[in-house]
Amino acid sequence: METGTSIDNGYEGIKNGSWFSQFRNGCNPWMARYVYGLIFLLANLLAWALRDYGRGALTEMRKFKNCKEGGECLGTEGVLRVSLGCFLFYFIMFLLTVGTSKTNSSRDKWHSGWWFAKLFMWLGLTIFPFLLPSSIIQLYGEIAHFGAGVFLLIQLISIISFITWLNECFQAQKDAERCHVHVMLLATTAYTVCILGVILMYIWYVPDPSCLLNIFFITWTLFLIQLMTSISLHPKINAGFLTPALMGLYVVFICWCAIRSEPVGETCNRKAEGSSRTDWLTIISFVVALLAMVIATFSTGVDSQCFQFRKDENHEEDEIPYGYGFFHFVFATGAMYFAMLLVGWNIHHSMKKWTIDVGWTSTWVRIINEWLAVGVYIWMLVAPMVLKSRQTT
Repeated sequence: METGTSIDNGYEGIKNGSWFSQFRNGCNPWMARYVYGLIFLLANLLAWALRDYGRGALTEMRKFKNCKEGGECLGTEGVLRVSLGCFLFYFIMFLLTVGTSKTNSSRDKWHSGWWFAKLFMWLGLTIFPFLLPSSIIQLYGEIAHFGAGVFLLIQLISIISFITWLNECFQAQKDAERCHVHVMLLATTAYTVCILGVILMYIWYVPDPSCLLNIFFITWTLFLIQLMTSISLHPKINAGFLTPALMGLYVVFICWCAIRSEPVGETCNRKAEGSSRTDWLTIISFVVALLAMVIATFSTGVDSQCFQFRKDENHEEDEIPYGYGFFHFVFATGAMYFAMLLVGWNIHHSMKKWTIDVGWTSTWVRIINEWLAVGVYIWMLVAPMVLKSRQTT
């Protein structure tokens, strides 16, 4: 019992310690999540390298009999093969860690340690897809569309839950008057940025009245912001200004990303035409987008609390700090998501160097994601009222 208590106290010290101390103290769940994030980043970089610079590895690829002179293991198929290996690694980890609840269990030790074994497992699973025929890889590419959609839905719910949690934190402050001022300042700033973003999108992406699709995307986004605000301020809901303002920022950002994903040759996307050649700005934009995707996957994977239907405020000392199974499941679907970004959501489409998430399919995926985000947010606002009215009838 003393050994178990000392381990629990050690875990508590690591949890409350600095970021550096979590690494210095060796195998623990807080350090493990960063290592898994690093492995995910390496898989992303490998997939990008095979897509953009894989021709240099053509001689080595010919050794794999299913690569057909190396061509079917490069470009889009190279991305899908690396993505499949990454997916298999995290999905196996999901199966082996789902249901873990105690920090000192064998599955907790497997999640937090055994790094040499898991490194060899990851390398083996990365090589394995290159031994598979092209038909299986194409099938995985089709399935990856669904898996990437699941990832976007999980990320969406996580973001909305964070916005709702932030609003509740402000409302729970003891100093209500000062808190109210902070909320109004933050909401006003968010709405100002939303309006500025809409104006800039009209300037940049509607150079001609014939750009009807972009006009529709931007105008509809403005309407959705007004709709969310009106419902949030309805007397029967009374959710305040802050959450629709922050959601407005999110949907404006998605709309901007959607229009930027339009193909370079489109006359309504002057910004894309100006950045069609590879320069330092294009490379920096690509690196930032890649890192943002990895960070988004990491932060969503750690946030398993927003998917618990019943919140338990009483946490035991030996309870795991985050859901291991959920963490690996998010990374597994994230592996499908990064494949879709690197191939533009079209497995029969070749992408230019240093581009990510470009093409009409990418544009419509983001637009639908924006509309879905608004739908989920509105449902979260009206659901308590709807369910309450059903119970009274």
